[in-house]
Amino acid sequence: MAGDRIGFIDCSLRDGHQSLLATRMSTAQCMRVLPLLRDSGYRILELWGGATLDAALRFTGDDPFERLESFRKALGDPKRGGVSIRSLCRGQNLFGYTPYHDAVVCAFLKQAVRTGTDRIRIFDALNDDRNLITAIMATKTFNGHAEAAISYTTSPVHDTAHFIEFARRALDHGADSLAIKDMAGLLHPTAAFELIEALRQRFPGVELTLHSHCTNGLAITAYVVGMIAGVDYLDVGYGPMAGGTAQPPAELMGYFARALGLEVEVDLALAPRIDAELRRIRKELADVDTDPEHFGGPWPTEPDRRMRNRIAQAAALLQKRDDHSIDRAIAIIEDEIMVPMGYPAVDRSQLDAQIPGGMISNLHHQLKQQGQLDKMPRILEEVPRVRAAAGYVPLVTPTSQIVGTQAAFNVLQGEPYAMVTEPFRDLMMGRYGRLPGEPNAQVLRKVSRGQPPMLKRPATYVPPVDLDAVLGEHGHIIRSDRDLLLLLIFPVAAKKFLTERAAATEPAATPPDPIAAGG
Repeated sequence: MAGDRIGFIDCSLRDGHQSLLATRMSTAQCMRVLPLLRDSGYRILELWGGATLDAALRFTGDDPFERLESFRKALGDPKRGGVSIRSLCRGQNLFGYTPYHDAVVCAFLKQAVRTGTDRIRIFDALNDDRNLITAIMATKTFNGHAEAAISYTTSPVHDTAHFIEFARRALDHGADSLAIKDMAGLLHPTAAFELIEALRQRFPGVELTLHSHCTNGLAITAYVVGMIAGVDYLDVGYGPMAGGTAQPPAELMGYFARALGLEVEVDLALAPRIDAELRRIRKELADVDTDPEHFGGPWPTEPDRRMRNRIAQAAALLQKRDDHSIDRAIAIIEDEIMVPMGYPAVDRSQLDAQIPGGMISNLHHQLKQQGQLDKMPRILEEVPRVRAAAGYVPLVTPTSQIVGTQAAFNVLQGEPYAMVTEPFRDLMMGRYGRLPGEPNAQVLRKVSRGQPPMLKRPATYVPPVDLDAVLGEHGHIIRSDRDLLLLLIFPVAAKKFLTERAAATEPAATPPDPIAAGG
């Protein structure tokens, strides 16, 4: 990307509804918006991966691979002028929550790339580079673009040197590009200057994307810093699928880009139509909406004089780089632009809890269903304590769910660690990878049951899959390699989905070849 241009990558149809609507957008709803995004001139759209596969099976009744096929058909071949589809992959955990055998990782990514996603964003919740190796190799083997994402967090053990070393290892493993994945919206603009410029200096010429969430009122300002410091792409969302716990609004970032003299490679002329369709969809999903009263009003095609002045003032303050000016810019953006536009005021308590947007959305929904929503503040207070006990793990899937669930049990049981979940025990013992810092010795003794920690690459402890056994048990509902892979990653949700599909349609003739399915 030239220094006078900035690229946007829309995340409305993946991270937007994962963060705001418990990942409940259906394929049909996505397809109402996708042609408008295509016609806006995007080079890359984030459309698949993360929690969308599991949620499609569980809640919307959609086949995840058929969804991806629909996306690819609508967007055309990226080698012939079509739009690239980026998917979020949890490294060795793929699109699930636990480490999988290398053969399963290779087979799944083979199917994903061949079905339609040509770019895979690969991250590890612990920034353990060993968990990226197989996913990077598999993506590149099948001619995909492998983007390694730094899971950004703040703690006594996370500094710029830590993130630079992780990036170096990821690139050594073959990653094609880098991203800063600030899943909990913790990247302060001051730190953004330092980290982005350090990455630019250490890895010149490597494509760099900035991803954040508006949870703590820092993301928009950090994005403006990203444009000043020279990132290639910003992850954004449109109006109703932006702000809150999702990404910064594409419309506002377009205003800021022009104020900085940058050309935006995306045409935002269709933004009002995209906004209107997403607004209808968000109202259709109001029952899972974390904040149905505050998702912003439609952005004007051009900002009025008052907003232009605020944008120019904030941009000028950020280029001064001193703490006072940066804090003033944050206040202008959040209090004088976002809130008047109808977005929720910032809840600063999340700076301590560090829970990412998707986890907040799901935790809110689950506690509401259980009639325990009043416990939410206490659980958020407990999360930092549990995180510290686990060596200050970054909170992103699956660690956000693991730490958040353990914090919830600590509160609901009335005594810390009176009940310890198996995933939390596995996390403490090293099944997911190296902990960034030393775990709390007392908690570790309580959960270890006298067993030694796991020090090898997590995939080492995963037994090979007996594909013949899976086919023998589920062959009547498996019609393709893709069905088999969904069963391996999401055994409960996929079994229910495939069983219901088999009951509603004629059975297939022949199950897949287990050798081919093994990748």
